[in-house]
Amino acid sequence: MSIGKKVSFFKKIKRLSDKYPRNLRRMVFRDYRKLYETKGLTEDEYWDFEFERQNDDFRRSFLGLNEQRYYLDFLNPKKYYIVSRNKYVAHRMLERVGVRFAELYAYYSPEGYAPADQEMARDCKTLVGILKRKGVDACVIKSTEGSHGDGVSVVRHIEYGEEDCEFTLYNGEHKNLSSLLENDPLIFEQVVEQTAQMSSFNPSSVNTVRFMTTLLPSGEAKVIATWFKLGRKGSCVDNAGSGGNVDGCVDIGTGEMKNAVQFDGWRHVSPIEKHPDSGVQINGTVINNWEEAKSEIVRFQQAFPFCKAAGWDVAFTDRGPVVIEVNDMWDSTGQLFIRHGWRKEIRECYLQWKKMGSDYIMSRDRNALSNERLERIVSNE
Repeated sequence: MSIGKKVSFFKKIKRLSDKYPRNLRRMVFRDYRKLYETKGLTEDEYWDFEFERQNDDFRRSFLGLNEQRYYLDFLNPKKYYIVSRNKYVAHRMLERVGVRFAELYAYYSPEGYAPADQEMARDCKTLVGILKRKGVDACVIKSTEGSHGDGVSVVRHIEYGEEDCEFTLYNGEHKNLSSLLENDPLIFEQVVEQTAQMSSFNPSSVNTVRFMTTLLPSGEAKVIATWFKLGRKGSCVDNAGSGGNVDGCVDIGTGEMKNAVQFDGWRHVSPIEKHPDSGVQINGTVINNWEEAKSEIVRFQQAFPFCKAAGWDVAFTDRGPVVIEVNDMWDSTGQLFIRHGWRKEIRECYLQWKKMGSDYIMSRDRNALSNERLERIVSNE
């Protein structure tokens, strides 16, 4: 660890001065150093997850990003990244094996060319024609490779013109389609109608459950962790990454929601019983049709051998669970809400596949040249 990082971490530890005297702050730093050596824990992880307060079970079961990358680079090899990272590819491939998504209306990409009668468009006029032909009056717009709710727009109404159209967004703002089209690909898909139960918590967002799954060499798939993400009033996304929403554990066996918290950012986590905006009871609520949904997600993972450990963001609808997105790499935040880590399960999956002697001949090695040198090479005419 560099001197600069030491200073940065010491500054964070000093913020604990009201809680810890100097000698205990030193113990905290030594504790971090031990976890860094034994688990590869980062400074941010120690600080964000308040490791100085965590019990032995959490410390033992926590899976940090450094160790996670080691496992997932093998379980979810890089040659398959595009399968889950690109939402258009995920839609089309996984739908063919029975994974349920929201209906895909159109795919916009300024690259390439596709016939006008298909769902793909490279310009505004063609895209307008596709949406108009399908009678789309509301939709969700997503970046094909975005995550954490980034770049998501919910369109409540569309007024069509000949070569452009006006969107009325979920917050009442009006935007022309042409103003949203740049160089990045986008998908346009159906607005998910969640169950009345899930909508009751917060109707402005699609409230989801993250299912963590593993696929073993035997063909068995397991749900290893589940936690819920509920949006706040007026928000159209449920993301927990930067705070400002409601999260907690879902009991895998029963579907009971528990340990609900208002997550306003790291070290700003408050236990709650009810949703802070709607007042709907969270803790103790059992998610309807939980067993059926869990069985469906197990089947989804079995049909997705390209990623042997996956994180599924799932909406509950009257027609069954609908996948919002599938993740081949994910952050650690859910372990905070579950109050338990998933190291044992991910590690066991890794070890079982390792025993099979798998070798991914198309995996990409790290480039032997530094980024700086490559940039100099590229800049030469």
